Amino acid sequence: MEQDVRILTEMVRKESAFVDRLTAEVGRVIVGQKELIDRILIALLCRGHVLIEGVPGLAKTLTVKTVADALDATFSRVQFTPDLLPADLTGTQIYNQQTGAFSVKKGPIFAGIVLADEINRAPAKVQSALLEAMQERQVTISDKAFPLPEPFLVLATQNPIEQEGTYPLPEAQIDRFMLMVRVSYPTRDEELQIMDRMALSVPTKVDKVISLDDLQRARSMMSEIYMDQKVKQYIVDLVFATRRPDEAGIPDLADYIRYGASPRATIALSEAARAHAFLRHRGYVIPEDVKSIGLDVLRHRLIPSYEAEAENMTAEDILNRIFDSVQVP
Repeated sequence: MEQDVRILTEMVRKESAFVDRLTAEVGRVIVGQKELIDRILIALLCRGHVLIEGVPGLAKTLTVKTVADALDATFSRVQFTPDLLPADLTGTQIYNQQTGAFSVKKGPIFAGIVLADEINRAPAKVQSALLEAMQERQVTISDKAFPLPEPFLVLATQNPIEQEGTYPLPEAQIDRFMLMVRVSYPTRDEELQIMDRMALSVPTKVDKVISLDDLQRARSMMSEIYMDQKVKQYIVDLVFATRRPDEAGIPDLADYIRYGASPRATIALSEAARAHAFLRHRGYVIPEDVKSIGLDVLRHRLIPSYEAEAENMTAEDILNRIFDSVQVP
């Protein structure tokens, strides 16, 4: 087994070489945001989607656009507004007076990487149209289904500080996102670099450093990455602790959890841990991979109770307690 893992690690190192090239290329434009870039790559490898939350001005849109430019894929940005219609996103049929026939005009969702900017500003019917495409990877216009391109990645942003005029995503819909990433402010040194690089300068253009073949080969490696049975059990223990904290030895959390994570979270955490190991050029998963990505997989899937809200306890506070309490293999 040890020999097989060593061979697998060598294969992973070869197939993951593009990660360093992409990080370096994106770093020519973006200062910091390493965790966000990391999570976008994990979603790409796992065919998942990412919900990005952060205050305005943190380069969320610029980071997504730069990663898309470095990847050989089309990019589309949709600014979600209250008057947006599902057809504005998915497309519609147009009548041609000369031919007397209808033709299909595809919407901006038909792109490799779709940035859904401020997704919580659009009404539920538009959100549903996007999330249906995320789940089914196809769009139905009139009576015909159109497959979406590969890769297909939705990166949705939402502003955490403005609640007026917004339509929060329901729990059942937000669960469709594989990861939820919170973007924080840069450090002092990073902000100084941002000022020097961005102020009164022409934006740097990045080169395409990842081909679709590179991405496809990397995706095919995901199922090959070795995960020990103890690590699998650790993932299940973490997810079950969000539902039955008393069985995990933390009974005082039971009153603070309204709903725990679903089996979709178990699958997502397993896939994301493999991708996390891949990005670090390893052919095997360690518990640190699970812990590093666990908060982003679970934070939007655990619903705190009213008691937790009354005591200002967030989902992250509960999850940190769970990660501290569940025994690491």
